Amino acid sequence: MQHTIVEVDGVQLDSQPKDYEARSIPVPASLLAELKTHVDGKETGAPAFASARGGWLRGRVFRHGWFDEAAEMIGQDGLTPHEMRHTAASLAISAGANVKAVQRMLGHASAAVTLGVYSDLFDSDLDTVSAALDEQIIAGQRS
Repeated sequence: MQHTIVEVDGVQLDSQPKDYEARSIPVPASLLAELKTHVDGKETGAPAFASARGGWLRGRVFRHGWFDEAAEMIGQDGLTPHEMRHTAASLAISAGANVKAVQRMLGHASAAVTLGVYSDLFDSDLDTVSAALDEQIIAGQRS
């Protein structure tokens, strides 16, 4: 992400991401086809999800327009878009992403910040390391 849209006193401003940390956001190939339908025919840099007037979709319109209802439909009343950020990080970690990849995805200034927030999600890594070492030992014994 090279820029972000922030709302200040009701005015939308194109701005740098918080702390000027660019983000690299991985998108699973299985979702790209669905996302493509939202950007086909739009100019580069145009909002994928625009307001009725064509500008950037405001957060409150996004929330009240469909996000809150969708969250309620899946039994997650009160879910916030920011919590979806935590969900993305949790899913990436559970899929085996290393802390540096998650750091870049979230735009954290350092891996220490990422570990400070998500350290409990890396707890199972020791079991994964043990299993990987066992595979290496067994493969070495066969050679």
